[in-house]
Amino acid sequence: MIKNKKQPYKNPTHSTAFSLTNKPQNKLLFVPIEDISRSSLRARTKMVEAVVAPESVLKKQKREEEWASAKKQELEGAKKKRAETRMLIYNRAKHYAKEYDEDQKELIRLKREAKLKGGFYVNPEAKLLFIVRIRGINAMHPQTRKILQLLRLRQLLPHSYLAGEQLIFRIWDHATIVLMPPLCKRQGLIKYLYCFSWLQIFNGVFLKVNKATVNMLHRVEPYVTYGYPNLKSVRELIYKRGYGKLNKQRTALTDNSIIEQALGKYGIICMEDLIHEIMTVGPHFKEANNFLWPFKLKAPLGGLKKKRNHYVEGGDAGNREDYVNELIRRMN
Repeated sequence: MIKNKKQPYKNPTHSTAFSLTNKPQNKLLFVPIEDISRSSLRARTKMVEAVVAPESVLKKQKREEEWASAKKQELEGAKKKRAETRMLIYNRAKHYAKEYDEDQKELIRLKREAKLKGGFYVNPEAKLLFIVRIRGINAMHPQTRKILQLLRLRQLLPHSYLAGEQLIFRIWDHATIVLMPPLCKRQGLIKYLYCFSWLQIFNGVFLKVNKATVNMLHRVEPYVTYGYPNLKSVRELIYKRGYGKLNKQRTALTDNSIIEQALGKYGIICMEDLIHEIMTVGPHFKEANNFLWPFKLKAPLGGLKKKRNHYVEGGDAGNREDYVNELIRRMN
């Protein structure tokens, strides 16, 4: 009798069947593109073609493409127009500068010619005035007040009264109510009004010289001072303190497009056009001057001498002719 030999114990973890190296692994099968048959490629292409985008998506894509194309064309057109406008503005400014130089040379020539003949050259009568209001509304005649209104130099505060904590202003046919701080009573009334720019002293406007305007100025002489501005004064006023009336709003003249939008139909498209029209009192002076908002000037540097007296008496009111340019330098 043969006894079975005892088989040695084998740990299953060390067995080849359970070894980590012999575990079945999931591997991806990569097939070269050359091995894919043409029939399978055609089938897959047909499946892709069968997936069609919705009609609404196609319409939206088409609409967006049309919008992008139109916007691109619009931008290109606007860019081309801006370039042409810049060139036109440059040429006009160059022409105006040449015109101003020729006028100045002609004036010098005439003065020299008159001096050689032993005479004096008398400058032609001025066509442009600049008027500045220097006095308030106390004890003003109604007709004088109406003339100042026509000259756009009216003060907007003929009457006012206090009602509790409110200050009610009567502005011609309207009433405006403004809440006042508790401490702001009669003592601080003037200062409070200056904060709202309702005291229109030191406002200035341009005016065309004719018989009607001269007669009006004689009536309001105690309340204004005026004279004949030169090119330097006109240019500095418009460039530094120029505001336009666009859509009934006070708009700063920061871009030529603002002027073109308001006065383009009159051939005025830039600042130099506006200055030339005002300085030469051109055919569209009325429209250009009405477009300009009244200039809000500061108090003159060094103050006024005596605004109740006429300029020829050592005061400030009335006509000061060419010396108004010195006043503009101090107020601008």
